[in-house]
Amino acid sequence: MLQTAQRTLKSKRKKLAAPHERFLEAFHWMLLARTLEEKLVSLYRGGMITGGVYIGKGQEAVSVACGLFLQKGDIFAPLIRDQAGRSAFGEPLLDVTRTYLGSRLGPMRGRDGNIHRGHPRKNELAMISHLGAMISVTVGALMAKRFRGEKDFIGLSCIGEGGMQSGSFHEGMNIAAVEQVPLVVVATNNHYAYSTPNDREFACHDLVDRAIGYGFEGYSLDGTDLGACLDVIGGAVKRARAGRPPQLIVASVLRLSGHGEHDDASYVPEEIKRKPFARDCLKVAEQTIIDLNLADADTLAQWRKDAAAQVDEAIATAQKEPAPEGDREEWCAISTRELADSFE
Repeated sequence: MLQTAQRTLKSKRKKLAAPHERFLEAFHWMLLARTLEEKLVSLYRGGMITGGVYIGKGQEAVSVACGLFLQKGDIFAPLIRDQAGRSAFGEPLLDVTRTYLGSRLGPMRGRDGNIHRGHPRKNELAMISHLGAMISVTVGALMAKRFRGEKDFIGLSCIGEGGMQSGSFHEGMNIAAVEQVPLVVVATNNHYAYSTPNDREFACHDLVDRAIGYGFEGYSLDGTDLGACLDVIGGAVKRARAGRPPQLIVASVLRLSGHGEHDDASYVPEEIKRKPFARDCLKVAEQTIIDLNLADADTLAQWRKDAAAQVDEAIATAQKEPAPEGDREEWCAISTRELADSFE
C-alpha cells in the first residue's frame, strides 16, 4: 500500500515537473498560428481566398519546436502545416496574409499560389510540392555553406509520413548521411497521407526504425506534448550543431482537419479520433499551463485576444493592398533583369 502511494506521489511530481524554459514562448506561437489559420479557413469558406487552404491543426507543437531553436544562418525547410514553426523562425504575419490574399507586396508578389512562400535569402526555403525533394534541397544548401567555409550552422527539414515513402526522400536521406551534413529531419506522422492510412503507406513497425539504415540517429516523439517536442527536437538541434550524425525525429499526431479545407476527412474512423495521438496539442499545452499555475484563465483569455488582434490587423492590411497586374509587374522569372533583357 505504501509502495503504491509512493509510486502515485512520484507520478504526480513527474507530471507537475517544471516545463521547458521556452514553453510559454512556444505556446504563444502555437496560439497565433491556430488563430491565424482559423481566420484563413473562414476567409476561404467566404470565397475570399483563391486556391487551397491547408492548416496545421493538431501539429502546432511539433511545428513550433522546429522553428524555435534555429539561429541566424540556419536553414529551415517548412511545409504547408508548419505555420507555428514559420512564425517562431521569424516569418512576419503580414507576409502570410499578403500571400493568401494575393497582395503584390507579399514575398511572392501575388503569384505562385498561396502556400509556396519562402524567404531563401533569409534561409527559409520555399516549399516544393514534391515534398520529399525538400530533403535534398536542404542538404544542398548545407553543403554550399560548408564549401563557403561557414561555421556553426544546421538545417532542419520537415516532412510528413506520406512524403517519407517517396524516392526523393530516400535519396536525400542517403546523401545527408554520406556527406555527414548537420541536418535534422522532423517527420510528422499524422496517420494519413491525404486519405491513405498508415497501413497502406509502409510496412515497417515504426518509421524511426529507418534511421539506423540511413545512418541517422533516430528518436520517437508524442507530437501532442509540447514539452516533449521542445525537449526532443531541441536536443536534436543541439546534437546536429555539435557534429553528431544527422538526426531523424518521428512525431506521432492526428491531423485534426482534412488534408485541405476542401476535404471533410470523412475517411477517418471514430476509433482513430479517440487514440492518445489524436489529442489537440494546443488544448494539452493550455491545460499544462493551468495545472502548473503558469498563467490564470484571465491571462490566457488576454493572450487569445492579443493573437486575434494581430491576425485581424495583418488581414485588414493585406486586404487593402493591390493585386498584381500581369502586364505591369517588374518581376521576371529569370534571376536578373539584365539576364532577361539579353534574350530580347
